[in-house]
Amino acid sequence: MRSVIKAGMLVLTLSVMPIAAHAGTLEGVAIGAGSGAIVAGPVGAVVGGVVGAVVGGPNLRPRHYARGQRHCWRDRQGLRHCKWR
Repeated sequence: MRSVIKAGMLVLTLSVMPIAAHAGTLEGVAIGAGSGAIVAGPVGAVVGGVVGAVVGGPNLRPRHYARGQRHCWRDRQGLRHCKWR
């Protein structure tokens, strides 16, 4: 019975991963609760859910900049500078 619950939580966690591609509170809760449940059981699910809500989900969305409008370079100290054209 215990292995069925673990397998169910693993499937639930893996099914939530594509949804978590957009940053947000609900995705952070889902990821935190799923990973917390796998690591520490029910208490870990609650703690992981709270931490996930505070931190939020991952931000995997690409930023779209218009090409040719920004020119970036590094100076002698290694600092990055950008200039908008």
